[in-house]
Amino acid sequence: MKILIATDSFKGSMTSNEVAGFLESGFKTIDEELEIIKVPISDGGEGLVDSLISSNNGKRVELNVTGPLGKEISSYYGLSEDGKTAYIEVATAIGLYLLNENERNPMNTTTYGVGELILDAVGKGCNNIIVGLGGSSTNDGGMGMARALGVRFLSKTGEELLGYGKELELVNKIDLSNMPSVLKAVNFKIACDVDNPLTGENGATYVFSPQKGANTEMMVELEKGMLNYQAVIEETLKSDISKTRGGGAAGGLGAAFLSYLDGKMVQGIKLVIAETKLEEKIKTADLIITGEGKIDNQTLYGKVPVGISSLGKKYNKKTIAIAGKVDIENEDLFDCGIEDIICITPEGMMLEDAMKRAKENTFNIAKVIYEKYIKL
Repeated sequence: MKILIATDSFKGSMTSNEVAGFLESGFKTIDEELEIIKVPISDGGEGLVDSLISSNNGKRVELNVTGPLGKEISSYYGLSEDGKTAYIEVATAIGLYLLNENERNPMNTTTYGVGELILDAVGKGCNNIIVGLGGSSTNDGGMGMARALGVRFLSKTGEELLGYGKELELVNKIDLSNMPSVLKAVNFKIACDVDNPLTGENGATYVFSPQKGANTEMMVELEKGMLNYQAVIEETLKSDISKTRGGGAAGGLGAAFLSYLDGKMVQGIKLVIAETKLEEKIKTADLIITGEGKIDNQTLYGKVPVGISSLGKKYNKKTIAIAGKVDIENEDLFDCGIEDIICITPEGMMLEDAMKRAKENTFNIAKVIYEKYIKL
């Protein structure tokens, strides 16, 4: 029997590679003859780089970039085997996880480091760049990234701005003349699962900045600045970006990719499925195991288990899902092709213990799956 394991990471406890590895170990202790195919998957956020590196025989490129507070930090991106495609998670340069609680303030953060990752990849010959938005600490509209790529933002007095959230309202002119011409030949695919526009009540500031440390006063100032910034972009590029899907992602970084780099927005899981050539692997599998840390109603909206199970359903493959916590009625997922949802956490185990023992629980759940779906 051929078993395909394609799960997302279990946030805070296991990477997708680790989930697959512990399941495989559990199965192999029971039946060494099982054929196990492991494909680490991401919905376009955490784990994107590792997923695409693993599937494309790529490698990590480590480098120092400007962090969200303007200080140098260690970061990385992925590079395909042929060196033509780069895989970037913006959170590795501007992630909220990089900041302590008292440092979180989107007035004082910048996306400059993302631009540095792009420049390094382009300098190595990449003409395709896949970007995962998510987990950012920023609300600068992508000014910082664009500035790293040669864009100049000028105030009314002609002062060049540095690209922080607090400077959005000072933008009076955008000068694109110093952008490297090589960027025009680079194809940017942006993994994005939010539809939020750049501004307005559903925009970057009001929806996402509170979780990045913004209080009510900051939000009012940031939104005022973002509206100004949006107007200057539209005047410069002669295009309306106010209602562009995904423009508000990652604090407006989505709008920057669309405006300055002609990026194309793609649903995260669809992009990853295509780049990992997962559909071909599903065609030959006898059983598919997918999952994520918590399966709940959000799973129905572009998350890994539904993306995988929909493909399994297309080819009449049995698909089961595992999770550390399950908070959804099974029936809600049956229509998507998931036959069963199995919680790896033993009944009664507290969350803290479940997180600590997630690897052990994953290893042990292999026996349950084997007895129910594999044993002849």
